[in-house]
Amino acid sequence: MSRHPWATTFGVLALGVIVLILLWDWNWFKGPVERRVSANTGREFHIDGDLDVDLGRTLTITADGLRLGNSRWAREQEMASTDRLEFDLRLWPLLRGRMEIPRISLEKPTLHLQRGGHGVNNWTFKDGGNSDLPEFRNVRIDRGVMTYFEPTQKADIKVSVASGERRKQDAESPILVDGGGQWNGNAFSVKGSAESPLELRESERPYRIDMRAVAGSTKAHARGALLDPLRFRDMDLELALSGKNLADLYPLIGVATPDTPPYTLDGHLTRDIADPKTSTWHYNGFSGKVGDSDLAGDASVTVGGARPLFRANLLSKRLDFDDLAGFIGKAPQAGRGEASTPALAAKAATEAASSKLLPNEPYKLDRLRAMDADVRLKARRITTITLPIDDMDAHLLINDGVLRLDPLNFGVADGDLRATIRMDARERTIRTQAKITARGMTLGKLMPKAKLGSTAVGKVRADIAVTTQGNSIASMAANANGDAEAGMGRGQISKLLMEFASMDLAGILKIKLTHDRQIPIRCAYGDFAVNNGVMTPRALVFDTTELRLNGKGLIDLDDEQLDLTFKARNKKFSPLSLRSPFYVRGSFKEPNVHPDYVRMGLRAAAAAVLANVAAPVAGLAATTDLGQGKDARYCGGQDG
Repeated sequence: MSRHPWATTFGVLALGVIVLILLWDWNWFKGPVERRVSANTGREFHIDGDLDVDLGRTLTITADGLRLGNSRWAREQEMASTDRLEFDLRLWPLLRGRMEIPRISLEKPTLHLQRGGHGVNNWTFKDGGNSDLPEFRNVRIDRGVMTYFEPTQKADIKVSVASGERRKQDAESPILVDGGGQWNGNAFSVKGSAESPLELRESERPYRIDMRAVAGSTKAHARGALLDPLRFRDMDLELALSGKNLADLYPLIGVATPDTPPYTLDGHLTRDIADPKTSTWHYNGFSGKVGDSDLAGDASVTVGGARPLFRANLLSKRLDFDDLAGFIGKAPQAGRGEASTPALAAKAATEAASSKLLPNEPYKLDRLRAMDADVRLKARRITTITLPIDDMDAHLLINDGVLRLDPLNFGVADGDLRATIRMDARERTIRTQAKITARGMTLGKLMPKAKLGSTAVGKVRADIAVTTQGNSIASMAANANGDAEAGMGRGQISKLLMEFASMDLAGILKIKLTHDRQIPIRCAYGDFAVNNGVMTPRALVFDTTELRLNGKGLIDLDDEQLDLTFKARNKKFSPLSLRSPFYVRGSFKEPNVHPDYVRMGLRAAAAAVLANVAAPVAGLAATTDLGQGKDARYCGGQDG
């Protein structure tokens, strides 16, 4: 019996479908897929393994051995690869022209990111990048690896990447990162988490991260958002920094600072990009501590020019002055609860054991030349053990190896000290010019531990102008040339102290039997010529209404030695005065003030001989001072 032709046709079609299903191989589509991806990205794309599709309301697509080529200039031959890619694709949205991928899974993916010169990178594709990316819903990464290489920053980073457990607050599973490498040629490690890569599709929504990095003793904790992560541009992060020494930041970010005690800072990090070559990192609203000092303010670093430009506006409500010791090459004080490190404490111990006071550590010329700077630091209150400093206002400028402190102002002993300093570090030896003026300083507060300072009342002024060369404070002092003068106007001082200065035994005895009192100071004045580190007084006088002290000698800034002689000239009669000069000698660190014991002994011996040989009255001739001293000629205009 013959069959109906439609039945025969259906049977043949059914048999053909069965045969097609049995023989169908999705690998037939590998070539078209590879060509389409290559055309869209401008990179070679290969599927080395099998391509498979499970049909249903949602298509499940699996591909093994995927490889995406890299830019021709890049270090790695391939930009990305994965052992297996598996994702679900919703069919009906696809028929309407929209790709929805509710799930994507990557096994052992590798991604190599690299930035080259002139702002180019390897993640921007031929068509501009990301406009045709599908809409993802869930991503899982198993045993991934990501690298970042940027030769201009000496950056070579490698981290492992894997999906973490989804928490209640997570829209999708976060990405866990663990690894490290080199930044500016310095080793570091990093560990933390970031939101699922799915959040990268939400261009209006920040991409949140929480990362911790360690480089030597320097630690950083960044938490916040990347505002344009696909192009590695803008960010809005809270950044906490801590370490043993701010100077350790130089090899990491190119900002040169002196040695400091341990620090902790926390502030707001953002980045602005003015053009493909120039960008500015802002660290605003930060606060914290450096050593025993609080510190707050705003700072920024602009890179991409001839040199990094560091700007900062800083404020300290309470500044421990020795925390600034690194600016002159000294170590901060250690012990007595002072914040320090083993290295700085050892340096402080070496300095304490040294016979020299001035620091001899050379400035690092490469760092002075490595960046430009515009930094303002104000300290409302200063704590110091030895110096009567009240507050500070300093403006530091560095431009092409020339450093200026203009101004460098201190409140000192109820008065003001103002300085301008210029250091030219463009040659092998720093050339320095310094001008310092001081007005209205209280003598007693200037020398609180000295007997003179504790008994004297008066205002001191000073003017110093020197030029020098040298790469340390000590060498600068040793080569100084210029002028230095200081003076004090009318004031008061202990009469007993002046009697000791003139070795007026009768006056000392009288005060001991009665009481001490203050006598007027007419003036004090010192005018020094500074030549190759040697200060020679052109005039050196301390004048009261009853006594004048005249000084001569020298101060050697190179050897750090004092050699001054003071002679007393009484303005009143005394029957018993040994009239001996006294000397100020010794090192800056351990000065010694003492009378001329030989002359005192000779005068006393002469008095004893005359008293025994002639008569007791004759002995007084050797100790009598007729008081013929005159008023000093230098007292005009010395009011502080």
